[in-house]
Order: sequence, then C-alpha cells, then structure tokens
Amino acid sequence: MSFVSSETDTGASGSTPGLAAVAVLAGAGAGLFWPAMTGVIPEVSPPAQLQAANGFLRLGENGSRILGVAIAGAMVALVGAGWAMLINAAGFAVSAFLLTRLRLPRTGTIEASNIFADLRVGWHEFASRQWLWVVVAQFSILVGGLEAFYGVLGPVVAKRELNGAASWSIVLAGESIGMLVGVVIAIRIRPRRPILTGVLLTFPLALAPLLLGLGAPVPVVAAGALVGGLCVDIFAVLWETTMQRSVPEAALSRVSSYDALGSLLFGPVGVVVAGPLAGWLGTRHALFVVAASVVVPTALALLSPGVRNMQMPAAVDGDDADLRPFASDVPLVAPLPIASAVGGSAAGP
Repeated sequence: MSFVSSETDTGASGSTPGLAAVAVLAGAGAGLFWPAMTGVIPEVSPPAQLQAANGFLRLGENGSRILGVAIAGAMVALVGAGWAMLINAAGFAVSAFLLTRLRLPRTGTIEASNIFADLRVGWHEFASRQWLWVVVAQFSILVGGLEAFYGVLGPVVAKRELNGAASWSIVLAGESIGMLVGVVIAIRIRPRRPILTGVLLTFPLALAPLLLGLGAPVPVVAAGALVGGLCVDIFAVLWETTMQRSVPEAALSRVSSYDALGSLLFGPVGVVVAGPLAGWLGTRHALFVVAASVVVPTALALLSPGVRNMQMPAAVDGDDADLRPFASDVPLVAPLPIASAVGGSAAGP
C-alpha cells in the first residue's frame, strides 16, 4: 500500500474549504438564475409556442449535458484535468456573455419595491394555488430520496456489487437518453389536465432504485432509469408551462423561487442521511426507502383536488394558446398553516 506525502495531504485539505466556498457561490448563482429564467421565457416566446420553447430549452440542456460527459474524459486525457476545468470555466464565461446580449421587451412600468414586499407578493401567489404548493411539497420529499440514490446509494452498490463506474455509467446514460426522448414527447403533447398528468408521471422515478434494490441486472436498472428520465422531463415541461401561464408575469420569478426552494429543500438532507440509513438498514433496504420516498408523496399529492382538476385552457384555432389564468374546477386555497405563516394574506382568490 502506498501513501501520499503529508505535503500533498495538507494541500488537498487546505483546498477543500476553498472549493466548498466556491460551490456555495455557484449554488447561489444558480438559485438566482433559474427563477429569473422562468420569468424571462414568456417574454421572449410567442404565447402559442410557450410549451415548445420550454421543451427546446430542456432539449438543449440535456443534449449539452450528455455531450459534456462524452467529451470530458477526452479533454482530461488530451490536456489534463486542470486545463479541462479551465476550459469548462471559459464555457460559463461565454454563456454569461451571451446572456448580456439578450434584450427583453419593456412591458408596463417598473415599480419600486423592497425584498420583503416581493417575498410577500410571491408567497401569496404561491400559497393561493393548491396544485402548486402540493406538488412542491411532493417534490421536497421525492428530490431528497433521489439525491440519496443518485448521489450516494447507487454508486455504492455499483462499486460493491456491480462492475463499478462502468455499470453506473450505463444507468446514468439510460436516464439521459430517457430525458432527451421525454422532451421530444413533451413538445407535442397537450393534456387537458397537465398537473395530474405530470404527477402521475413521477411514479416511474421509483423504478431505478427499486430495481437496483431487488438486484436486477444493470441493463434492467438502466431501462428503469430511462423510463424515469423520460417521465421527469415530460413533467418538467408541463410544470414550467403551467406555472408560466397561471401565475401573473410580475410575480412569476418570485413564485419560481419558492418552487425551487421547496422542491430542493431536502436534497442535501437526502445526501447526508443516505450513509447512516444504509448502515442501519443495509444498502438494498435503503434503496426501498428511496423508492417509497417517490411513491408515497406522489400518491398523497393525488389526493389534492387542485392537482386532479387543474385544466389546460381551451385551444384557440388549434393552437396552444396562452390564456391567464388556467381554469380550475376547485377553489385554490392554502391550508391554515401556510395562510397563518403570512398573517392570513395567503387566502384563496
């Protein structure tokens, strides 16, 4: 057994806090960017093409993700890991420059406000739509479980019992292919009840952890991941389009911020508890818990009338028209805990 020198250890240890700090900054930047981007899309896309615009954006994201994974190894082999990361950083700089060239139309007037007023307005719009906060609550649990699976438990099982990184790469490739196919489907479909359709499509996200926990062969687990990836991107396009059409434009980015905060709330928790959970129950039983973290909150979300009855507005001249707000068969009201949290301002419309 060989050991690295103490000098190398100190250098690696010393770099960890710096990397963590940069990661915090990167996360904060993403937290600012994505909600704002959700609000920008309706301003640059024709109303009849909004769902297609969301689909093509995800198609570009998924395609670039797959391409990045494909060329990363070649770049490291060709120029080394350090230069490869610098090239990657340059790509972010180019992306930022391109965003500065985006010119948005000025609609209405810009009123002075403060962050607390913005938070109150965003919370009112968020909490007054039952389908919205119910699905966000569903995803807060679901995302925590999937983070535990893809970030910890899946790689551990692949290393211990399968063919290591090669096997796990096949599973991830299946998910990525499914996401690409899902976007193509999402661009074309027009369900009358988009939220109900999207929530039902989250059940297959339990397939990959369930199959891995049952000891299924790698191709079968990859097929489960493919189906899950396909379904999650159909959900994502329907979800984004529904939010963009039902929430007033002035509050859309704020509502999207609450969506992101709630949906990702337990993601870090899932990563942290995955190891202790596997040590307590065993890795395979922990995978069953992950599958349950998808199935149970999804089933509970279906109990919501707002989720079941939220309808797509009627098409105009066969087009996917942009009508505000979406029709709903039930009043959209927040439960008492949410309403009281903002002093009763979250009452339904």
